[in-house]
Amino acid sequence: MSSGRLIAVVGPSGVGKDSVMAGLARACPALRLVRRTITRAPGLGGEEYDAVTPEAFDVMARAGAFCVHWSAHGLRYGIPADVLDDVRAGTDCLANFSRGALADAVQVFPALSVLNITASADTLAHRLAGRGREPQAEIAARLAQAEKPLPAGLAAITIRNDGPLDDTVARALAALQPRRS
Repeated sequence: MSSGRLIAVVGPSGVGKDSVMAGLARACPALRLVRRTITRAPGLGGEEYDAVTPEAFDVMARAGAFCVHWSAHGLRYGIPADVLDDVRAGTDCLANFSRGALADAVQVFPALSVLNITASADTLAHRLAGRGREPQAEIAARLAQAEKPLPAGLAAITIRNDGPLDDTVARALAALQPRRS
């Protein structure tokens, strides 16, 4: 059996990564949609995640529960260690990722694909305000990070998500799996 790949979905806060990922998973059920562990309160909407305290996250990280983990926006994020097993077994796994953690991911996952989702500043601001998860100061900080570049030398597929979600998903699927289009 051939190895699968980790498809790291990156982009600024509010760009619609979770929506695009859910659309990709519906269109291609063979994709494993990775459930992250986050030091965020439970039930805040967006992606489904395992909420833990910072202390529990530290214990899990020391115990090897994550194949990759990082900090961003005052939170900690972890990709479960079993994702690496699934990739090695031939499964393509789709994970919401941080652009800042891609250098670590490429060391762990030899078959890493990066799906970089972009949108206009107006779209991002509207979506961040609409989700009601962050105060205005945090929204401003997230918008200031919107143009953060990808690590040098890393190939990425870039897809804009300013229009209809179905169009974005179709373009992403075609780019990730050109033989299916």
